[in-house]
Amino acid sequence: MTFSIAARSDDGESWGVAVASKFLAVGSVVPAAVAQVGALATQAHANVAYKGIALSHLDEGATADIALQRLLEEDEGRDHRQVGIVDVDGGAASHTGSACIDWAGGTTGDGFAIQGNCLAGPEVVEAMRSSWEAGSGTPFAHRLLAALTAGDGAGGDKRGRQSAAILVVRDGAGYDAGDDIDVDLRVDDHEAPVVELARLLELNDLYLVASTEEEKVAIDADLRTELEDFARAQGQPDFHTWVGTENYEMRVDDALAWIDQRVLDIVRGTSA
Repeated sequence: MTFSIAARSDDGESWGVAVASKFLAVGSVVPAAVAQVGALATQAHANVAYKGIALSHLDEGATADIALQRLLEEDEGRDHRQVGIVDVDGGAASHTGSACIDWAGGTTGDGFAIQGNCLAGPEVVEAMRSSWEAGSGTPFAHRLLAALTAGDGAGGDKRGRQSAAILVVRDGAGYDAGDDIDVDLRVDDHEAPVVELARLLELNDLYLVASTEEEKVAIDADLRTELEDFARAQGQPDFHTWVGTENYEMRVDDALAWIDQRVLDIVRGTSA
């Protein structure tokens, strides 16, 4: 009923899960991850207790293989479970119980575990693996999403589409550095959930990721006048207030020394 990838980034700084299913709010059930510990996906007849138990094993130093072994030893419902685990070092393990709905299976490699059940066929997992392995150098969350998109394009859940989610953790990545949540996006009920998840990830980047030097456009006197005039036309007293209203603080300098090209395109009505 579900296909997923649990993975660690190549630089060893991030862990995450991307998942899709013909199931309401799959993101509330399947993914779990803690920075500098690992990530896992629990699905099929999901045992949600796996999340806390497995992360505890990993935190105590267990490898993905050992953590998986312990989960299965303690679970009489193991034949109905499917789970993928990636540990702190990128070791990966995946289990598909014998009672999981056909087609069901998975694959692992350095830093990733891919698995799915009730799928259109093995081509779903194969497409996800090919995408992941070809994506080195792609920003981690987008690499996870690309693998999920590949699986969706290969047929995904044979019952159809309903929900998708992506979770990425990294030390200090949370809001105001208060936790490790880098990305936590969920599409709970949608006719094209993976496509919608991609849209949300783009918004996440726009609102919550700092501009690079290449993205910054210097604000001179003429541009500042243009921006202030725009803000007043939008019913705001000044451009700084408009920025705060639209949540673009990560993309515009507080002192208006620079503006992100994407926000400038929005101001000028030229964004795609």
